[in-house]
Formats: sequence, C-alpha cells, structure tokens
Amino acid sequence: MTTIATAPGGASSVERSAELRRQHRSRERVKSVGFHALVLAVVVVILYPAVWMLSSSFKPSSDIVGNVSLVPDAATWANFAKALDGIGGVSFWTFFTNSLILAVGSVVGITLSCSVSAYAFARIDFPGRNAFFALMIGTLLLPFHVVIIPQYIVFSRLDLVDTFIPLLIGKFLAAEAFFVFLMVQFMRNLPRELDEAARIDGAGHVRIFTSIMLPLMKPALVTSSIFAFIWSWNDFFGPLLYLKDPDLATMPLALRLYVDQTTTSDYGAQMAMAVLALVPVLLFFLVFQRYLVEGVATQGLKG
Repeated sequence: MTTIATAPGGASSVERSAELRRQHRSRERVKSVGFHALVLAVVVVILYPAVWMLSSSFKPSSDIVGNVSLVPDAATWANFAKALDGIGGVSFWTFFTNSLILAVGSVVGITLSCSVSAYAFARIDFPGRNAFFALMIGTLLLPFHVVIIPQYIVFSRLDLVDTFIPLLIGKFLAAEAFFVFLMVQFMRNLPRELDEAARIDGAGHVRIFTSIMLPLMKPALVTSSIFAFIWSWNDFFGPLLYLKDPDLATMPLALRLYVDQTTTSDYGAQMAMAVLALVPVLLFFLVFQRYLVEGVATQGLKG
C-alpha cells in the first residue's frame, strides 16, 4: 500500500508542491505585468514627441503653442501644402534633393574609404600601424569645435565655401574615425585562415578585400550606412557654416527658416516639413535594418 507523506500542518507534500507552483506562477505573472507596464510607459514617453509632431502638423499654427491636445480640433492639410511650396523662394524638393545628395554621398564615401582603411589596420602589417591606429582613435577625443575654425579657413582659401565639398571630402578620405574603428573591430573577429587560403591561391590584397572581406563585412557596412545617412541628413551645423546660397540649403536649414523672431512664425508648416523630413530616415532604416539583424544573428556561425 502506498503512503502519502504528510506535512506538519496536515497537508500532503503533493498539495504543498502544487501550492508552491501556483504561488510561483502568480509571482511570475505579476513580474511580467509589471515589466510590460514599465516598457509601455517608456515607449509612451519616447514616442510622445513624435506623436505630438505628427498631430501638430495637422493643426493651425495658432493652436500648436496654446493647445496641448494631441487630437487636432480642426485637422487641415494646409500645412503640408505650405511645406511642399517651400520657403524663401526655394521649393521643398530643392531642400530635399540637397539633403539627399549629402546623405547618399556620405554613405558612399564612408563605406568606401573607411572599409579600405579598416582593412589596412586590421589585416596588413606595416611599420607604425599601432601608432597610427592610436592616433586615429585619439581624434575621437578632439572636440569638433576645436578644428572647425582651421577647417573653415582652409576651405575658404581654396574657394570651396558655398559648395558641398567641405561637407563630403572628409567622408571620402576616411576622416570619420568612429566608422574606421567599428570596421576594424569587426574585421579582427574574422578568421585569418581566410586570408591565408586566398594568398595560397595567389590572391593579393585587392582580391582578398573585394572578394572575401567585403561580403563578410555586410553587417558592419550596413550599420555604418545607417548611422552615416541619419547623421548627415540631420546635420545642421555643417550646412549652416558652409552653405550660404539658399538653393544649396538642406532640410534642417529649411526647418529653421519657418521660425522668425521678428514676425509671425509658421509652426504648422514647420511641423509638416519635419514630418516629411522624417520619412526618408524611417524608410532608409526599414529597408536596411533586416540586413543588420541578419548579420547580427549569424555572427556566431562558423563554416
């Protein structure tokens, strides 16, 4: 005959275990609800400015400052019509094209120049490599405002102010140390046996870089492209400093034109243009983020 162990309080051990499991599930459920509530609160705080901007783009300018409601009292598309018409005699598409040229140029320049420089630092042994790499990393500690005046003087004497060249030339010369460092660290994780096998087959550095390294560097290249596009698209100080011609102005400069301290500011059109300026960034990220996720997911796979 089977006997059932009884706890001191009279309850069987089976009933006690079931009670403990119920209590554990109850605690886990409370923790899960609390965690999701916290995450939801954080999401609301993060997304509130974007929702407010989108809502304000449909409000008349007089209601944006005085009305904090997210729901427009009288929604209107007039703000988008004004934004698409442009400002100061310059159309919206001119601002858009200028920003797109700089953003795409930055992506192309950074992915080309920084990947080549990263390959040299990560795969080629040359005298002073570590010293040059440390010097490059040291430039990350140098504030941008320290070098902006000498740079402006150089570009001014070369008669390059009021062109896109000062904003793009550094991208094509691997002057962005952050992206070089990112790619170097990525390359160092790739097995050197790939290089050695290619050299045995007679491949040189150009063939190794183009046929082996670049395909494997897709996650690092996509990450660099996303950051380069967003940073260039949102850059305000650089275009403000170097671009004087209104026909060369970018989207961030156009947004500033809607705010006038001496007359009435058109906040409605500014919010509408801000929404339109956000669309390319979101599209660029949505198109390329799947490659980023795929690269991260396969980093631990070998062979």
